[in-house]
Amino acid sequence: MRNKLIFVLLLLPVWAVAQVRFGYISYADVCIQMPVYAQAQQQLADLKGKYEQEATRGEEEFQRKFSDFLQGQKDFPANILLKRQAELQDLMERGIAFRKEAQAFLDKTEKELMKDVYAELNAAIKAVADDYGYAFVLNTDDNAAPYVNPQLGDDISDLVRVKLGILKEIPVVVEPVTVEPVEVLEPDTTQPADAGKVEEVKEDTTTQL
Repeated sequence: MRNKLIFVLLLLPVWAVAQVRFGYISYADVCIQMPVYAQAQQQLADLKGKYEQEATRGEEEFQRKFSDFLQGQKDFPANILLKRQAELQDLMERGIAFRKEAQAFLDKTEKELMKDVYAELNAAIKAVADDYGYAFVLNTDDNAAPYVNPQLGDDISDLVRVKLGILKEIPVVVEPVTVEPVEVLEPDTTQPADAGKVEEVKEDTTTQL
């Protein structure tokens, strides 16, 4: 898919590519913040817990019967010994089969639950792309887009979060205010140049009197 996108862009004239705007987003980062994702993970965890509990119950039964077998094997007649061995073999095989079946069922359930999550996320991404006129949206996960030109592409993560209800509105980034240092002027302690003249005028006035 990525190679097809690059091929299409190469076919476009330079002026057309310069006018194309696109969005980019970390699919995984937004996905794990979705309420439906948390719900799906909780359902899966509950289901795993039930299967684990059942598997543990079967393994504990095997351990009890195996312990009984070890304690009584010297006294068991041959036919009872063979019967107990067959029971243990059957329990062990059923336990292994149950775990395999449980894992397969859990994997299938996880895919079904995440299918709905991905569908909601994809719909939100498409809605943002339609609203803002983006030609396409890149997924930056797994270093798929090592570099994105910020003059041509926009990070639409918060726009998608708003669509999904994760955020009520796009947070406003407040730039820090730089306070310029104020120069403190020291008081001038030097004597004014006309001070002597004032004293001379006073002396002349006294003489005339």
